[in-house]
Amino acid sequence: MRVAITGATGYVGRFLVAGALGEGHSVTALTRAAPGGPVGYLPFDLGSPPPDLSGFDLLIHAAFAHEPGRYRGGEGDDPDGFIARNLDGTRRLFDAAAAAEVPRIAFLSSRAVFDGLPAGTSLSEDLAPAPASLYGRAKLAAEEHLAALPVTGWSLRATGILGLEPSDLPRVRPAPWRKWETLLRDAIGGRAPEPRRGSEVHGADLAAALALILRHAPPSRPVHVSDVLLDTREILVEAARALGRDLPLPPPSEAPVSVLDCGTLRGLGWRPGGRARLAEEMPALLAAYGLT
Repeated sequence: MRVAITGATGYVGRFLVAGALGEGHSVTALTRAAPGGPVGYLPFDLGSPPPDLSGFDLLIHAAFAHEPGRYRGGEGDDPDGFIARNLDGTRRLFDAAAAAEVPRIAFLSSRAVFDGLPAGTSLSEDLAPAPASLYGRAKLAAEEHLAALPVTGWSLRATGILGLEPSDLPRVRPAPWRKWETLLRDAIGGRAPEPRRGSEVHGADLAAALALILRHAPPSRPVHVSDVLLDTREILVEAARALGRDLPLPPPSEAPVSVLDCGTLRGLGWRPGGRARLAEEMPALLAAYGLT
């Protein structure tokens, strides 16, 4: 299968590239600069006209312009530019894919399409979205645009993404933000964080979920992608175990969290790695951050 992936050199995009390569697909990165590695390349920027997508069997759209490490609030002080790049740019991309007769599109959406609902709401795939943030509203509007096109389209409503990024694509410069790096550095430096918890899924499990969707080809619809409800305390307990030393721990968080019900993926047999995957990977994560 010929697969085009936007955002291929970003944190989440790298997992999607690794997953597609692992499935034996031919991958083309749609990025601002050629990424190198075992992929093709077409120049792409959300603020510019899309390239010709003729001949691709699948478009995976994971590109998103935002402040590093921030999605909600990622517009910074330029909300108009945020919408112009992310929503308008996404609509142009989807329209170009449909015009080029790309038969399938997978869009990386977000749990944020529900962020206007009370914390602790159970989020089924049939629940009506209610975004409050600009990020959530942009994601929902892009979902709706995709749903109106004559293609098979899946909006992957993912929760937080964790994991040590794959090395299939070289990095020309250090990543501007790395998952949990500040949290881990602060704890190792003796500073306990505030209690917090949130839902997460490993990036490789997100890629595996997409592979299942492509294999079984369910009808066009939003698909929820989430795995574990993780407390900051649990993350630091695993880090302390990997380091063989005590770290300052916050008390457990009691904050309510709205959790995605992943009914479609469960029905396809998806089995994410959960806490065991986090524990197994923590030593390598700490080493990659220079914290061992």
